[in-house]
Amino acid sequence: MANSLVIRALKANAKSFSLSSRKLHQIPNGVAKLTSLLKLQLNNNFLSTLPIELQSLCQLTELNLGNNLLKEIPPVLKYLSSLKKLYLFGNKIESLPEDVFDGLPNLVLLNMNHNKIRVLPPGIKRLTHLEILSVTDNGLEIIPAEIALLEMLTEINLTNNNLVSLPPQLCLLPQLSKIHVARNHLKELPEGIFRLSKLRLLDVAGNCLTMFPVDFQLVRLEELYCEGNTFVQHKLVRSVQDMEVLTLKEQAARLILMDSRKECSLLREALQLRPALAAILSHGGSCALCSQAFLTTWLECVQFISLRKDMKVSGPQSVPVRALLCSYSCFNQSGHMYYGVASV
Repeated sequence: MANSLVIRALKANAKSFSLSSRKLHQIPNGVAKLTSLLKLQLNNNFLSTLPIELQSLCQLTELNLGNNLLKEIPPVLKYLSSLKKLYLFGNKIESLPEDVFDGLPNLVLLNMNHNKIRVLPPGIKRLTHLEILSVTDNGLEIIPAEIALLEMLTEINLTNNNLVSLPPQLCLLPQLSKIHVARNHLKELPEGIFRLSKLRLLDVAGNCLTMFPVDFQLVRLEELYCEGNTFVQHKLVRSVQDMEVLTLKEQAARLILMDSRKECSLLREALQLRPALAAILSHGGSCALCSQAFLTTWLECVQFISLRKDMKVSGPQSVPVRALLCSYSCFNQSGHMYYGVASV
């Protein structure tokens, strides 16, 4: 039956061809002769490999291999450089070699849902045109920093994995508009998420978050899903300390950081000649209350942001957002809305 379908497609010079749900254990030889194909559907079969002869399908832009028995990504895919959409969901893929994405420079969509993948390799950086990456229901534990090189990425779906953290480089993706990381083991989100100017949907439901990162309220979200986390509550922690004794290093760092903010700063010019020192100071922050600069000594606090009023999105009445204060002097001032979380 499959062979007769191949013959018919050959006569018609078909652009699209489907052998879905045919209980196939191997691909008919004639498929490699369908050199005009743009779309090939081989999903819902029993395929454990693909013949190297399929490299003749050099015009192929969409390939569906979902729900088969693949234990690895077939090597022949390296020769299908025109591919834009690749579906590998529902297989038995456990690992991805470093060079697995070689030869797929035009890939726009990659779906590897429902496999057993634990690590995305740094080689994913080769998918420079990728817009949608979906790796749900795997055993993912690590997302590489090289994810930042996928500058065209608009949507990433990592739902239902074993992630305990996300790389801070994720916040460098200029086109990212949707992040799905529900049902993982995330304890925090990367600082700097507010820099994702196009982010409109964030799904972090069912994780272990206690609060959102600093300046989270600046994200222009349209949808936020955050139920099932262990957020801190409105419980005031009072300070029993009035002031702190700063180390000489911290005092010097604060002076340099504050001075370097000035337009005509000799220290800022001097830092250009001391790249190692500049790198250390780049990790400094500013007090949420008085804007005083600090390097490594701060008080972790939290403010409760109204989703409807401050972010214009639906959801819980308010969510906790991390804030850093430079001193007990600031923390003990009256009139502010920052809560201490030292007991958490």
